[in-house]
Amino acid sequence: MPNPRRQFLAQMSLGFLGAAVSLNAETQEPSQLPPGAPSAFGTGPAVGPEVSPATFAEAEKLARVELTPAELTQAASFWRVNMAALLERRTGPRNVALASSLAPFSRYDSVLPGQHPAAQRERFVRTNSDPGPLPSDDADIAFAPVTKLSRWVEQRKLTSERLTHIYLNRIEQFDSKLRCIITLTRDLALTQAKKADAEIAAGKYRGPLQGIPWGGKDLLDTAGIATTYGAEPFRNRIPTQDATVVQRLHDAGAVLIAKLSLGALALNDIWFGGQTMNPWLLDEGASGSSAGPGAATAAGLVGFSIGSETGGSIVSPSMRCGVTGLRPTYGRVPRTGAMTLCWSLDKLGPMTRSVEDAILVLQAISGPDPGDVSSVPSHLDFDSAPVKGLRVGYFPSWMKQPPATDVDRAALETIEKLGMRPVEVFLPDWPYGTLNLNLFAEGAAAFEELTLSHATDQLKMQTHDSWPNLFRQARFLSAVDFVQTDRFRRKVCQEMARIFSDVDLLLVPSLRDEMLTISNNTGHPSLTLRAGFVEVGEARSDWAPDPQHPLPKFSPPRRVPHGVTLIGRLFDEGTLCRAGIALERAFAVASYHPPGF
Repeated sequence: MPNPRRQFLAQMSLGFLGAAVSLNAETQEPSQLPPGAPSAFGTGPAVGPEVSPATFAEAEKLARVELTPAELTQAASFWRVNMAALLERRTGPRNVALASSLAPFSRYDSVLPGQHPAAQRERFVRTNSDPGPLPSDDADIAFAPVTKLSRWVEQRKLTSERLTHIYLNRIEQFDSKLRCIITLTRDLALTQAKKADAEIAAGKYRGPLQGIPWGGKDLLDTAGIATTYGAEPFRNRIPTQDATVVQRLHDAGAVLIAKLSLGALALNDIWFGGQTMNPWLLDEGASGSSAGPGAATAAGLVGFSIGSETGGSIVSPSMRCGVTGLRPTYGRVPRTGAMTLCWSLDKLGPMTRSVEDAILVLQAISGPDPGDVSSVPSHLDFDSAPVKGLRVGYFPSWMKQPPATDVDRAALETIEKLGMRPVEVFLPDWPYGTLNLNLFAEGAAAFEELTLSHATDQLKMQTHDSWPNLFRQARFLSAVDFVQTDRFRRKVCQEMARIFSDVDLLLVPSLRDEMLTISNNTGHPSLTLRAGFVEVGEARSDWAPDPQHPLPKFSPPRRVPHGVTLIGRLFDEGTLCRAGIALERAFAVASYHPPGF
């Protein structure tokens, strides 16, 4: 009996040599061509299900193109010989599995041709401030920034083991309210803390992160410790190697105390253990997807944390939970061993309780790694020099309309009081939201197997705006539109380069959709820091409104922190944080912590 698969393979290979095949005879032997005859499209065997002009007429509604009746007939008649075989990598018979660590061949570079990264020299001058006496109250120690904790540890006024126990006790006390811990790494933390104390006692000081307990968003691989992505299908996933960022923090002497929650597969704030809540307002989620890092850092459960951002996942929870979030330039921090959502957008960065904490952590995790083809060598030039004269761009119309608040407008006034120079800037009125096609297409590619096997059905969230539906819908996005969107992305990069030729920084409302999308696609770094407080009369959510489940309302309104965001030049996180430190001191609100914690 003939082997139909072998016949199919033989016909596929000969078909692309120019064999003419009847559309209805998939197993017909190809005719012999004369020597030297070139190959031709449309001469392979017909594969896949039958399609008709009606099939294309319906598909027109998805792609928003229009064909004439004759064009519809021709497209349908020859789809199975022209295009269907292009899906063989996925549909078979010669399926090829693609590991999530395999990046696309085309590599995204934040720096445009002919330009150079802003930071040209390697210089890091840590502030030399006196941390003051060690507080007698454990809570005051827990909420202290790394800048103080590290000095106390270095001076041996505070042991890493004691500090680790303080955070472990607080996690035990408060995590049931927040649901921000996925995996507690108690044994590892105590082992690392004792090692840090022994090294410091012996005169071996690794730097400001030595002995400081931290939490990692649970998309960072940890050897022998579950890394779940916050998603049901990966609950029992245990990596064999540490992510590069994890290893670098181990090398810096930091103490890994917990794997922190994220919205499943890095979307919003709901994971298989429930919703991570905002310590400042327990009636609302912490925002996502770096929900756990935001909540744990704000509530004083860790010294600092590592989050990730693809389209707002550091900025949004930092804003809502009132912490500092530093989203680095794309390519500065390697993502080796981190979950891939979008190869050309994903970034890893610190979430802390002060601006200088963030730059201390960034220094430890920066630098290329061969496992991440988009990671590049970079310089970090930072000191606490005066900020007078820095040009800070702002968009006048954005400051007058939501989501901007009085806190944002006051921040603009503070810029001027500090001697920085506000500069009005403008962007063309373009459809920047269309850049999200990159996110949806790459995300659907990263989780193709999960989607096609229907394992996404296991995820808690099955709404129209959650990944299962979005991944399925993305299968119908056009490859041509993907390329055109990528070309538009370069055009947007050129516009941002034009703006940064006139300014050193941008001050923007943190959750302004256009800038979240633009700056993530152009790769520019951002710093979100608490600037004041606002009152809210209703809980906030990352999810589309659901009339069946209205959000809680408050009377009187509740007081919550509000943050502003600075956008910096590519690879110029030093200037970004220098300005941030000056603003943080002027705002004088960073030391407040959530009531009840």
